[in-house]
Amino acid sequence: MSPFCFMVFLFYISMAFGANLRTGYYSKSCPDAEYIVRFGMQKAMFREPRSLASVMRFQFHDCFVNGCDASMLLDDTPTMLGEKLALANINSLRSYEVIDEIKEELEKACPGVVSCADIIIIASRDAVALSGGPHWEVKLGRLDSLSASQEASNDIMPSPRSNATYLIGLFQKYNLSVKDLVALSGSHSIGQGRCFSIMFRLYNQSGSGRPDPAIEPSYRKELYKLCPENVDQNITGNLDATPEFFDNQYFKDLVSGRGFLNSDQTLFTSAETRPFVTHFSVDQQGFFDAFVEGMIKMGDLQSGQPGEIRRNCRVANPSSMNKLMEY
Repeated sequence: MSPFCFMVFLFYISMAFGANLRTGYYSKSCPDAEYIVRFGMQKAMFREPRSLASVMRFQFHDCFVNGCDASMLLDDTPTMLGEKLALANINSLRSYEVIDEIKEELEKACPGVVSCADIIIIASRDAVALSGGPHWEVKLGRLDSLSASQEASNDIMPSPRSNATYLIGLFQKYNLSVKDLVALSGSHSIGQGRCFSIMFRLYNQSGSGRPDPAIEPSYRKELYKLCPENVDQNITGNLDATPEFFDNQYFKDLVSGRGFLNSDQTLFTSAETRPFVTHFSVDQQGFFDAFVEGMIKMGDLQSGQPGEIRRNCRVANPSSMNKLMEY
């Protein structure tokens, strides 16, 4: 993405921040919408507990790229490279079928009413709550994008190698504070990460040919065992010591030097973010409150571009190309 296009993108994001979103949006048009999403998430949890963490991350990967518009759910077409194969998503994001199943049930109950973008927001909230974390009221009323941008996703989404300084700057572009950054990073309280994401930490941090000195020695031995140099790099390890429970263990692990990703551990080694990590490590309710605040703020991001209610979350409606040409 060119600097000019990125500035235009930020302009649209700022102009459309939270516009027209409200709680209870489907109370008349589809009163069972949130129940249907919740039931779908429960089924997914019983089938595969890890799917909760996978779906919860959809909100992050969707909202940071051109706003919360379900662009990340679009499959590639002959004329468009979607976001599923972007560097931050390929071999990382999974459980797209959970959204497909929920959308199918919503189309049976309320055809053409509930957007895929809103499903992501509701499902992400429910993934947290079903994992033992907080529940909150979500604002709804988003439209689904007509297209996706692999290039924008590559340009915007951070790498597991990112440090706190870079992450702070990225979040500031979305009017998200340092506190928001640390709290939202607590999404790694659940789920797993791939060996691919930490090989450089273990064997060549900053090109030194040595491991990251911030890794606690006994934990480093565990990671060496999980991810030896010749390992299949798609093997996964837990992001914290309680990967199926949404709690503040993630922050306790960072304080102990047991953060899985570099982008996690750097939050404790950085002076600007460390106070929030330390506070959340001893105040779980404080973390929950800050996480909810951050998720709501992130969910308010909108692009201001034309949209629709997709009937299938993977493809734009047949008439959407005409709308896009008119825009």
